[in-house]
Amino acid sequence: MRNKRLFQALSVASAAALVLSGCGSSDSTSDSGLPKVEMMKELGAGEGQVNVVAWAGYVENGSTDPKVDWVTGFEKETGCKVNVKVGASSDDMVALMKTGEYDVVSASGDASLRLIYGGDVAPVNTDLVPNYADIFANLKMQPWNSVDGVAYGIPHGRGANLLAYRTDIVKPAPTSWGAVFDANSPYAGKITAYDSPIYIADAALYLMKTKPELGIKYPYALDQTQFDAAMELLKQQKPLISEYWGDYLKHVAGLKAGTTVLGTTWQVNINLAKGEGTKVEGIKPVEGATGWS
Repeated sequence: MRNKRLFQALSVASAAALVLSGCGSSDSTSDSGLPKVEMMKELGAGEGQVNVVAWAGYVENGSTDPKVDWVTGFEKETGCKVNVKVGASSDDMVALMKTGEYDVVSASGDASLRLIYGGDVAPVNTDLVPNYADIFANLKMQPWNSVDGVAYGIPHGRGANLLAYRTDIVKPAPTSWGAVFDANSPYAGKITAYDSPIYIADAALYLMKTKPELGIKYPYALDQTQFDAAMELLKQQKPLISEYWGDYLKHVAGLKAGTTVLGTTWQVNINLAKGEGTKVEGIKPVEGATGWS
């Protein structure tokens, strides 16, 4: 059993801020297989510091840009020092949280349930979070941040998985996800895709629009025939791929170097690449886009 700390207050922006459990991966489980982890009933005394695992840009203290600083005010108000470890990917964040050295994580939806069912995070008593009532209702109590009607995270936002392209290289500008699935693409070997099982949904989304006979209504819920079709599309795409990226900074570097010129991206990747002078844009293709929260 590992020593893990709950903290007095939380004021970090996160896709879902999950609080570390007091007992770690417990041997005690519920009938549903969910580890039994106690929920905080009241705020305890402050410990003087909080250790956070977060995506880059989520916990800013002004060191990157003096105008972007929400940590300093929090530290002054609470007397609690914020220590931040930037996670490179969801897998990285899960591994870091399992060490027991961190108090809270800005976990995306493809990591949160692993942490919950691993017994690595505790249920959140939303009554202790006054601003919880102000959060957009459709973000709260979703399958990726709650279990059995119990919240495990404080959601703050959502984003789209966009199509990135180098504007000085990819011409004409793409409008469809077909650009990354075209077997005859002139950009073969310089196309990237997100390195996660969740990317199957991107293939399903494309098929939902281009092969209506499959009857796909929701890209995250597929029957066997639909799943097999999505997997076959991804197999056909594989020879086109230069890299399956999980670390967004490596993707940004690839866009800048020109080793990748087309593929799935996040808005932060586009912003960072543009900030480094890369001629790149991100679009939502005509088929739409999957997303994260």
